[in-house]
Amino acid sequence: MSKRTNHRVFVVGVGMTKFEKPGRREGWDYPDMALESGTAALQDAGIDYDLVEQAYTGYCYGESCAGHRAVYGLGLTGIPVFNVNSNCSTGSSALFLAAQAIRGGLADCTLALGFEKMQPGSLGSTYEDREQPMMRHMMAMAELQEISFPPAPWMFGAAGLEHNRQYGSTPEHFAKIAVKNHQHSVHNPYSQFHDVYTLEEMQSAKMVYAEGGITRPMCSPTSDGSAAAIVASEDFVDRFGLADQAVEIVGQSLVTDVPGTFDMSSLRTLVGADMSAVAARNVYEQAGIGPDDVDVIELHDCFAPNELLTYEALGLCAEGEGHKIVDNSDATYGGRWVVNPSGGLESKGHPLGATGLAQCAELTWQLRGTADQRQVPGASTALQHNIGLGGSAVVTAYRPANR
Repeated sequence: MSKRTNHRVFVVGVGMTKFEKPGRREGWDYPDMALESGTAALQDAGIDYDLVEQAYTGYCYGESCAGHRAVYGLGLTGIPVFNVNSNCSTGSSALFLAAQAIRGGLADCTLALGFEKMQPGSLGSTYEDREQPMMRHMMAMAELQEISFPPAPWMFGAAGLEHNRQYGSTPEHFAKIAVKNHQHSVHNPYSQFHDVYTLEEMQSAKMVYAEGGITRPMCSPTSDGSAAAIVASEDFVDRFGLADQAVEIVGQSLVTDVPGTFDMSSLRTLVGADMSAVAARNVYEQAGIGPDDVDVIELHDCFAPNELLTYEALGLCAEGEGHKIVDNSDATYGGRWVVNPSGGLESKGHPLGATGLAQCAELTWQLRGTADQRQVPGASTALQHNIGLGGSAVVTAYRPANR
């Protein structure tokens, strides 16, 4: 992080829609989604939109300036509106920018809002007459593991296979992670799915990437939905008496692909493990904490293998030992951490632009002690991880302002 001005940054309001199967809510367009989540965040903060000085709006599937249209439902105040697109890390990239404006003293109150209106089925490209941003990653992976389609489950499934071969984990570990996340989502009213699976049911579900044992409920679905956060300065928190509900961002890092991404001949680095590890180390240093200080984590389980790989990237265990966290039930209630109490992307859903801000909302509720049946007892430090291939990894640490 730069040694320049570094003001304290707080999340003072959050809101989100229920995540839905694409098209399930008839007539529900992205401006409606944004109005729902943005209004909820403003109401949570107890402020009007005219106090927001800048807005950062994230989405991947939409026309230019859709972010402007999304927030215009909240008000026409003439403020700067920035459109953010960074694949699956779009929501947390918008949050990073909104926080950066506060951190640098450029604003006292900003809005980060993400939304997505998606098509059913596997993700596809929009333009076929130009280089695909992920082509370099995919070609490098194809040299290490035979390519399969759809590409996304192959990429993360192949990285999981590499872990199996090198460290002795098994596809059953990935299935157990998915069982855990679906169980967590039962108590989340915002979750797209509320289904519970046995291990046998998880493993016998429709196969998506057979070689890696990846079945459909081990994959994040396409989703419609939106989430938002109001980000504010310390002065703003004091002026409006928001300390009791404010959650401080005590560390935050956005890291793009590093030299090792392509130089290490590793499937895991090609799906972002190095980016995530660098971002996590940055955040721990900024916040003055370590993995053992964290109580609750929302991480990017786009496919079940990535959750296990991310345990290692976040330093929850040594490299090659992620499956031991699964074996010891250390990522659920009663374990060392509760990971993805929301249900994670696999069960809560994954509207790309909204995901990072939905993670922020969940952790804000956890640190306030208002997460209802999902509440992690005594949660005082939270960690967020959101990754988008192509690529960016964003890691954020939170603590309540009044502790």
